Amino acid sequence: MNILAEIFDFFLPRICPGCGNKLTVAERTICPVCLNKIKLAREERLCREYERKFRAKKIISGFTSLYVFEEGKEFQNIIHSLKYNGRFAVGVFLGKQLGNHIANMMNEWHIDIIIPIPLHQLKKAERGYNQSFYIAKGLGSVLNIPVKQNIVKRKRFTQSQTTMNLKEREENIRDAFLIRNSKGLSGKNILLIDDVITTGATISECGRILLEAGASRIYAASTAIAD
Repeated sequence: MNILAEIFDFFLPRICPGCGNKLTVAERTICPVCLNKIKLAREERLCREYERKFRAKKIISGFTSLYVFEEGKEFQNIIHSLKYNGRFAVGVFLGKQLGNHIANMMNEWHIDIIIPIPLHQLKKAERGYNQSFYIAKGLGSVLNIPVKQNIVKRKRFTQSQTTMNLKEREENIRDAFLIRNSKGLSGKNILLIDDVITTGATISECGRILLEAGASRIYAASTAIAD
């Protein structure tokens, strides 16, 4: 099998999305050098982020993330390869990493359903896919929890939020989602998945309509957090 893998890699070399170097047969999706360079989201940082972004709204009952997003560094290259270059395996890999990271939390959270934050149909058509789905897919495979894409729909196209502050993001995302299928939501604990969480406005708005539709508790997780 190693010989076949080496032959395959010779003709179609696999490239690390973090550094652009060729992966060895033993390396999976992202090279260990890049993984070791990515800053982990420490517990104190996560507690601080939850207090700042979620606690006051009383929508998100718990939140976690794996890495810290830093501009111009390895993780930005990695997540951009998923979002803009169709590197689906990167999303599944990150989802599995996240799943291994939060497995112990499942004893407390008791998640019933994983929902990736949906894209508007125009943006999804332009990109061809929802990057958060592949993260959720990897996560669900590790935790053995179903991933549902047909529950929440993004009904309104929203502007890019990259340069917006918290208030502007909240106004931009308000009433952007709707519940398309509420069957089976009542009393369920939901885990919302996004690629990178910045202000938390999108997560909170999506969580709000899920609670209104009868969900019991809403939790959130992402591959990375950003300032």
